[in-house]
Amino acid sequence: MAEEKVVAFVLAVTEIGKEYDVVEGIKDIARRTDVEVEAYVVYGEYDVAAKIVADGLKKVDKVVTMIRSLPGVMRTVTLIAA
Repeated sequence: MAEEKVVAFVLAVTEIGKEYDVVEGIKDIARRTDVEVEAYVVYGEYDVAAKIVADGLKKVDKVVTMIRSLPGVMRTVTLIAA
């Protein structure tokens, strides 16, 4: 039986001028994993917003950890959809 899909949103604060590099890094993560990821530069308190759709929390955790380790990422907030 396949695990239920988990949807999560990651909001990231980046170093000044690094938001587009972080979005490209997130898109690269999506290409290297079997997880659906969308990423956008946004305006406001956060610089980048990403949507993750994965088979289970372990895969979400893996992708979030990869995002947090990208150069230029200073801080993240992760929201798991209900």
